Amino acid sequence: MIEFEDVTKQYPDGTVAVDQLSLRIPSNEITVFVGPSGCGKTTSLRMINRTIERSSGRISIDGEDINDKDPVVLRRGIGYVIQHAGLFPHKTVVDNVATVPKLLGWDKKKSRSVAMELLERVGLDLKLAERYPAQLSGGQQQRVGVARALAADPLVMLMDEPFSAVDPIVRHQLQEELLRLQRDIGKTIVFVTHDIDEAIKLGDNVAVLRVGGKLAQFAPPKELLADPADDFVESFIGQDRGYRKLTFLKADHLPLGPVPADLSLGDNGEPLGWQSNGEVLPIGAAFRTGDSLRAAMDAVLTSPVGQGICVDESGKAVGVIDYTTLTGALRP
Repeated sequence: MIEFEDVTKQYPDGTVAVDQLSLRIPSNEITVFVGPSGCGKTTSLRMINRTIERSSGRISIDGEDINDKDPVVLRRGIGYVIQHAGLFPHKTVVDNVATVPKLLGWDKKKSRSVAMELLERVGLDLKLAERYPAQLSGGQQQRVGVARALAADPLVMLMDEPFSAVDPIVRHQLQEELLRLQRDIGKTIVFVTHDIDEAIKLGDNVAVLRVGGKLAQFAPPKELLADPADDFVESFIGQDRGYRKLTFLKADHLPLGPVPADLSLGDNGEPLGWQSNGEVLPIGAAFRTGDSLRAAMDAVLTSPVGQGICVDESGKAVGVIDYTTLTGALRP
């Protein structure tokens, strides 16, 4: 557990970036700091590994004050992922990941072996291992950054807006990859973002900070959406918080209708398009039975015929649902 106790960061010119922050970050979960620019979320994150020193208060990891450790030793035990990956441009991908193990005294063979395993774990094609960062896409670089942060098997990982510099499709892929990794490895992750949707999707807990470094609310996403602490939190979450709540409800019990005759299917039963007046219309977004009701609603709203298509894990269409049936299933 990481604990902040009345932590303040004040700069010499009098600017207060973080103001008496107190919260407990649970172990083996993802905690997200979110808020507008100037709210102190990155400063709070960087005080954990002492790349920024606190002015007052106490920060501890598993009960031990971080100031009781040498900062270099502290940082070697904490993974750190930043917005543009921060890779060494003159080192290959595999050598970037092997950097921390080498600093810890591991031999070259073991360091490279672990690095290759981690590249595979984060979903990177091993054919890219001998390339240099400039030869990779932004999303690939971020995967390397995550692999490098995991290289020393740290208990804690800090992630400072790691996916904000990539396009929305890659960002979605990286978010899904992080959630998959977390299910496998169960690290204590502190994640900074300015995007409330990203915070709600990734966080087991969300800390909403207001300008001036004050904590406005600290709660699981479901509670945050259901009961905002004040007008600031409510306005920051946005007026569509009811729609966001669908993220936490599963679509596996929806009453699906049969696959209609006017839905064109491929050889393996995958949906190809809707037949309409001699035209084939795009299907919109499909959803899977294990997805959220938000995904099901999105499928309905993007469908040109008002019917969301449900597919199984192989991509085969297994049924459809319309808006009336879906909203009826939401009623208590």
